[in-house]
Amino acid sequence: MTKINTRLKILDAASQIVHSDGIFDMTLDAVAEQADMSKGGLLYHFPSKEALIKGMVQHLSQNYIDNIKTDADHDQSDQGKWTRAFIKETYRQSASNQEMNAGLLAALAINPDLLEPMREAYKEWQNNIENDGLDTVNATILRLAGDGLWFSELFGLAPLNDDLRNRVLEALMNFTKEG
Repeated sequence: MTKINTRLKILDAASQIVHSDGIFDMTLDAVAEQADMSKGGLLYHFPSKEALIKGMVQHLSQNYIDNIKTDADHDQSDQGKWTRAFIKETYRQSASNQEMNAGLLAALAINPDLLEPMREAYKEWQNNIENDGLDTVNATILRLAGDGLWFSELFGLAPLNDDLRNRVLEALMNFTKEG
């Protein structure tokens, strides 16, 4: 197994524990057991719990950054492409990545400074959204609506059924085309 695959296996194991059992049950021993490896092997990649949580946040933020940029680069319209890319990726993350999102909760609980990669990414996204050819306030409202969907599902706060989720996504996407 390559070093990258091993790191991903560890990050996935840690995320599963946080998601299913909570941050305080995410010990290095528990993560090593969940990842089916020795604690020494885990420590080689992540020498502390804080380093592991930092890795979880960096992995999530880098995936977000890459996917949003790819979507925006493939969007044929100059108007609203960053806003659409942000909404689409947030929609995908809220539907499919609850375990990796657990890294954000872990960072918030252990050391909020570990959220810095997401803070930096959000600054860039907000700047792109404000300069996306849409009304700045409306584009920001759309970003916040996407975040609301993500957070409601992350925290299990009245998550939407699939049909309503899809209709909300469609409406948000249509708003990006109205200028």
